[in-house]
Amino acid sequence: MSESISPDVTVDSRGAACPGPLMDLIGKVQDADPGTVIELQTSDSGSKGDVPEWVEEAGHELLDTVEHDDYWSLYVEKTE
Repeated sequence: MSESISPDVTVDSRGAACPGPLMDLIGKVQDADPGTVIELQTSDSGSKGDVPEWVEEAGHELLDTVEHDDYWSLYVEKTE
């Protein structure tokens, strides 16, 4: 699915430890307009669980999680 996702904003949090990537994502989501797709790049494996949990609680949509060689891309759409 990721090939069809074109993020409006990319947040590069590779190398940051938990909870850094999630905090970076939250900051971008708060500043974004509804419908904005944000790609979070993270090398912290904890983000694979933390981000989807926060996205669900916050009412946004996790579009996809893509594993690369040494990091993950999590695609989030701001819904409101």
